[in-house]
Amino acid sequence: MYKKLIFSLLVFAVCGCSAQPSERPMVSAVVEIPTLPEELVFAGERVPLENFDTRESLMREMLVSLYMHSRTSQTLMNTTRYFPIIEPILAEYGLPEDMKYLCVAESGLDPNVVSTAGAGGLWQIMPAVGKENGLVVDSQTDERYHIEKATRVACTLLKSYYEEFGSWAYAAAAYNLGPNGLRRRVDKQQATNYYDTFLPEETLRYMFRILSFKLLIEDPDHYGYRLSKADYREPLTDYHEIEVSGKPIDWAAVARDNGTTYKMLRQLNHWIRDYDCTNSAGRTFVVKIPNEGFRTDSK
Repeated sequence: MYKKLIFSLLVFAVCGCSAQPSERPMVSAVVEIPTLPEELVFAGERVPLENFDTRESLMREMLVSLYMHSRTSQTLMNTTRYFPIIEPILAEYGLPEDMKYLCVAESGLDPNVVSTAGAGGLWQIMPAVGKENGLVVDSQTDERYHIEKATRVACTLLKSYYEEFGSWAYAAAAYNLGPNGLRRRVDKQQATNYYDTFLPEETLRYMFRILSFKLLIEDPDHYGYRLSKADYREPLTDYHEIEVSGKPIDWAAVARDNGTTYKMLRQLNHWIRDYDCTNSAGRTFVVKIPNEGFRTDSK
């Protein structure tokens, strides 16, 4: 009797479980293929969308950008925080404003991001490149994370690449691949523009990743991202600057002495990478100090 009862319960459980899915309505996510524009211009240069490979490459990166929802949403929200810093520096160096989308493609506008290869900051500058261009790069102080200084280095590099290769798309490719690698391939292929040049996979996709962010950021609603004005993050401008020098420097003490916290000091000065700075070179640092009410007024 006991065995029969156990068997009956098992049959009932199996039958009940197998019947449950059919009783639930099927739920599926709606995935839409985005429409591409008929014409597209980047930094004053026409993108040849009449070419099938150009369209397909752009579509690939659009799909990647659009369907990484959480990361892309964060990127969109950060545009209003970091573009006001980047855009005037681009103008100062005579670069097209569209080059800000290269920064988006590099870091997703995360000022603290570091790649597996060791590139760091908004512009993903490698340590050696940073040092070659006058940035302090060590474990305690890393100016690749200094937004203004890193942007100026990126502008210097991009401007030199444009002067050599004659187009902003090629300048972007050189930023990704390195000028020597690009030069060698352009010379071998006798190519005259980015869209006709065969390049390593990452660099082949690079310009289209930049273009995908340009399209998305300029018209997020068209691509299904519903952000209100309140969703966008305000620039962190409620601060004053002081000079800090000496050997060594205790950044937590600097914060306390100036009425703030080490956490908020790092919020404004991403280039500070440790609690202490030995400052063996005797440098004087310009440091952003939050004003009173910084954490509430900036919301």
